[in-house]
Amino acid sequence: MRTYELMFVVDPRVSDEEVVTMTQDYKTMITAGNTAEITGEENWGRRKLAYPINKVSEGKYVLFFIQSPDGKNTLHDVEHRMRQNDKILRFLTVRTDEDLKRAARRSAVLPAGATPSAVDELDAEDAEDSESGEEI
Repeated sequence: MRTYELMFVVDPRVSDEEVVTMTQDYKTMITAGNTAEITGEENWGRRKLAYPINKVSEGKYVLFFIQSPDGKNTLHDVEHRMRQNDKILRFLTVRTDEDLKRAARRSAVLPAGATPSAVDELDAEDAEDSESGEEI
């Protein structure tokens, strides 16, 4: 199962009703064909941007949590449509299941009483071993 987070920032001059309509349209696109499902949605509201975009210093943030059981999804089409929409200032899709696997592996490797820095050292040793061609 693959998990993703999709966040997009909408121009603050867009009305709240239009943001809700846009959000519903994107949700429909993501869930089309039953290839993915939205497990969570957060509307962060209006927030200050880190830097101005098109002379705008604020944006309305929306975040989707998406799961795709077979790894096939329509996120590429959704991103393409967001790229064409002038009302969306920025968007970002992040695949999070790899991070969850990495965190699970770290917690499984962590011996009793060891600190997380010890795990970092183990990961560094693994990387050195894989670079030198040794089997682990």
